Amino acid sequence: MDSPKIKRALLSVSDKMGIADFAKGLASAGVELFSTGGTKRHLEENSIPVKDITDYTGFPEMMSGRLKTLHPKVHGGILCRRDNPDDMNSAKEHGIEPFELVIVNLYPFEMTVAKEGVTDEEAIENIDIGGPTMVRAAAKNHEFCTIVTSPSQYAEVLEQVEKNGCTTLAMRRRLAKDAFSMTAAYDTAISQYFISRSENPEFPERLTSTLQRKMILRYGENPHQRAALYIDGKSKTASVVAARQLNGKELSYNNLLDLDAALGLVRSFKDPAVAVLKHSNPCGAAIGKDLDEALRKAMAGDPMSAFGGIVGFNRTVDSACAEYLSTPGFFLEAIVAPDFDPGALEILTTKPKWKANVRLLAAGSLDVPPSDWLLRPLEGGALLQETDNKPDDESEWTVVTEAKPTEKQMVDLRFAWAMVRHVKSNAITICKDGMLLGAGAGQMSRVDSVEIAVKKAGDRIAGSVLASDAFFPFPDGLEAGANAGVTAFIQPGGSKKDDIVIEACNKFGLPMIFTGRRHFKH
Repeated sequence: MDSPKIKRALLSVSDKMGIADFAKGLASAGVELFSTGGTKRHLEENSIPVKDITDYTGFPEMMSGRLKTLHPKVHGGILCRRDNPDDMNSAKEHGIEPFELVIVNLYPFEMTVAKEGVTDEEAIENIDIGGPTMVRAAAKNHEFCTIVTSPSQYAEVLEQVEKNGCTTLAMRRRLAKDAFSMTAAYDTAISQYFISRSENPEFPERLTSTLQRKMILRYGENPHQRAALYIDGKSKTASVVAARQLNGKELSYNNLLDLDAALGLVRSFKDPAVAVLKHSNPCGAAIGKDLDEALRKAMAGDPMSAFGGIVGFNRTVDSACAEYLSTPGFFLEAIVAPDFDPGALEILTTKPKWKANVRLLAAGSLDVPPSDWLLRPLEGGALLQETDNKPDDESEWTVVTEAKPTEKQMVDLRFAWAMVRHVKSNAITICKDGMLLGAGAGQMSRVDSVEIAVKKAGDRIAGSVLASDAFFPFPDGLEAGANAGVTAFIQPGGSKKDDIVIEACNKFGLPMIFTGRRHFKH
């Protein structure tokens, strides 16, 4: 059947942005407007002809506004099917007039509960009841009714009404999809609020989440895979998802994974820190007295792997860092930092040969801590766990060897231990002077990871320290490090063969710390 001509519209909005202009356009197109409370007053203040919904229903608004649109003459007008004789006979019998257009947005529940010190009473009073009911009714009956839920939709709806006197079925289907997504997100926000107030908020019986699509990516991990990026609008922490892209090509799926890992690594250090990542693992990382020193040390960690890598900073990138990165022979895919000063931005977008393509992401202040929880999808479900981003308590550390670490070794051991949790298991980091010399990642055998880290460290290994994310099951990994020049070790301990590993360390006359805490990263 043909799309129904829009003769009557019902307007009830909390967000008044653009509603007066939209309503004025509808009235000029001959649409009869009905409204409620604050929306009606707003339209009247703008000299727009509007009828009170209570005059139509014959039932007054009551209970401080809780009850105003929950009436058969409202919902019958929204839900009646124009091609169903029984619906139309019922409407005629009870004096119900059809609404072909419904414009509704909801009480600002999320904004309310985000305020400091909000009470349960305030939160509950901002749970909209009539609004979602009208939205769902109109969306359900989208074959005959157009549902508008956002000011961003006003212009295109008005254009069709002015041009054709109605909307297309394709538009109504799209608006219905948006409407159901909106009510789902709204209910999720309410659910999450009550979960946060429950006795066990961390692991609720049902886990709900709403994410908004930010962009469709060119492809996923590989060119034959489709992919898109979604954003959690409730997150307040700095992230690559919410970052401002200041330069460069469109971000890829793999770029985003690497940038996220880089930001996670550098934000774990209070000192100026820089990390260079490849395939979500650090190939170089360092701290320094300033950002320029940290950058030079990080890039020197594994220069070959750093080519085409991702660089993360925990401070605003300055001109000195930008000049260094513009050195001929360097090539980077992307850089993420809290921000870039104007001089650095000018250099990075004009000087290096790869200036047009390098992605520059300003993530914002790192002062707000990241989420305490990590959700990882699985086929058919998901895993939820606490994020491993809290510093370990050194009072729980134990020196288990006859030799004790020197003050300098302790500084390097702390750095190596902080670094190893950012490397994929089995993880080994060899460090010295606040710099990652070599990392072994993702190997099935821990001794293989040690051998890779030793090879990466090369001749610089003398006087270094080694961290292992989990215990050494045998002394072979420790022996490989000690024979290469490592002078101190830090690991969780907890193996059945701890005594043998400690004995091996004592034979070398080297110190080793047991932390009592593992840092697997799968």
